[in-house]
Amino acid sequence: MNEITQILRTIDQGDAHAAAALLPLVYEELRALAAQRLARESPGQTLQATALVHEVYLRIAGAEDGAAWESRGHFFAAAAEAMRRILIDRARAKRGPKRGGDRKRLALESANLTVESVPDEVVELDAALTKFANEDPVKAELVKLRFFGGMGMEEAARFLGISPTTADRYWAYARAWLYHEMTRGWSGQ
Repeated sequence: MNEITQILRTIDQGDAHAAAALLPLVYEELRALAAQRLARESPGQTLQATALVHEVYLRIAGAEDGAAWESRGHFFAAAAEAMRRILIDRARAKRGPKRGGDRKRLALESANLTVESVPDEVVELDAALTKFANEDPVKAELVKLRFFGGMGMEEAARFLGISPTTADRYWAYARAWLYHEMTRGWSGQ
């Protein structure tokens, strides 16, 4: 059992000081995940990787729901899910009227000002992924682990308890399903 898993189990047993020992061990890996995820965001993103890591850590380490961490992979899967939720919440907030989401987009040639892009794609992906999770939770979890959690195929397969070959098949199916769902929404079908 590695050091992170041991600390997670100690936290589950009620040791309040163990959480302080956890952050230095997972910080760089969480920061790399956050930087990787933010690199995929649309231009104009104001959230920094450090701020995202801190918010993720506060959400998952300070959770009052009594989450029992089974392993390092389980912790990072929860971190990926928290990252996803934070980015979706921010994308939805940007679409709101208070943040300019009700403004009309102008063609760059006809505008004197720069129009900040609204992260509609992230919200659309979340909606499609939520629908997909209702139909096929394992494949949806694979997408979350790979896309939001930054896990490689083998690590995600190991976490889900499936073979890498099965994970490859699930990944291909999930990508096709999500692509179909999202393009169907864009074409108004």
